[in-house]
Amino acid sequence: MKRLVRATFLSATLAVFAGHASLASAQTTPPADAWPQRPVRMVVPFPPGGGTDVVARALAQKLAGRLGTAVVIDNKPGASTIIGTETVVRADPDGYTLLVSGSTSYTVNPALRSKLPYDPAKDLVPVATVARAPLVLVVSASAPYKDLNALIAAAKAKPKSIHYATFGSGSGPHLAGALLEQAAGIQLQDVPYRGSSQSLIALMGGEIQLGIDTVAAAAPQVKAGKLRALAIAGKSRSSMLPGVPTVEELKLPDAVFDAWYAIAAPAKTPPSVIRKLVTEVEAVTRDSGLQEQMRTQGMEPVHLGPVATRAMIDDEIGRYRALAHRAKIVVD
Repeated sequence: MKRLVRATFLSATLAVFAGHASLASAQTTPPADAWPQRPVRMVVPFPPGGGTDVVARALAQKLAGRLGTAVVIDNKPGASTIIGTETVVRADPDGYTLLVSGSTSYTVNPALRSKLPYDPAKDLVPVATVARAPLVLVVSASAPYKDLNALIAAAKAKPKSIHYATFGSGSGPHLAGALLEQAAGIQLQDVPYRGSSQSLIALMGGEIQLGIDTVAAAAPQVKAGKLRALAIAGKSRSSMLPGVPTVEELKLPDAVFDAWYAIAAPAKTPPSVIRKLVTEVEAVTRDSGLQEQMRTQGMEPVHLGPVATRAMIDDEIGRYRALAHRAKIVVD
């Protein structure tokens, strides 16, 4: 009988200790529904000052006010966004580490690179697409090409006579140029440059005949009368160059190339956190002040939720992979 009482007492004591331990654990580890309880980190896989960084900082400022906690930008550039993206993929899936990047991370790299240390389709969950950064096809103001059809006619008459600027193999301008070649049935010659300032100087100096660059970089020279804009490479016109038609309007829908920015979280982030993120990011992107801020930077504010963003990613990966095969674009 004494043994039975002693065993019962011991079991009850252990149960009390276990209850205290569970309570302590619950107090030190807030449930996902209580997110956020500390600062949120936004990893940007580009240096400070670029388009992605500008978008991330604008979002962070607005989100911090809505979430009631700091949203900190962590710039991790390098290896064509792979370093920063992998940082997010390997982070704890608790909602405190997010990725803000362009289509390079989500579609271009997985489409063109055979070896990545992660699979964006499996290791990241999209939250929202927040902005587009349209590319524009420009020529020197003194060039004989008054419109895109004239440039295409010249390229057909003399293949590879039209040299265009890229930022290296697999860059946005390179893919946009390759899509234009496929859609128009022409052959262009790509020439790599280190950045917009160098390539636009080369274009105005006559070293190359065609520039494919962001609206933000090219619009000032277009408005100054030094460059002529032939077409927007994206699906919609740019508010900075509203009079310039899109390639789709010019009957070249297969030449559409859209550069965009999206937020994603590590896979296995709690659904309750993702839902709250989706709600708050949507509210932020509807903010008129943020939209105007983006437009002044040459971007077009948009909002696509997780389902639409995932569908766009899947579509572009397949499209760019097929393009790389046809155009023999290899990036490793």
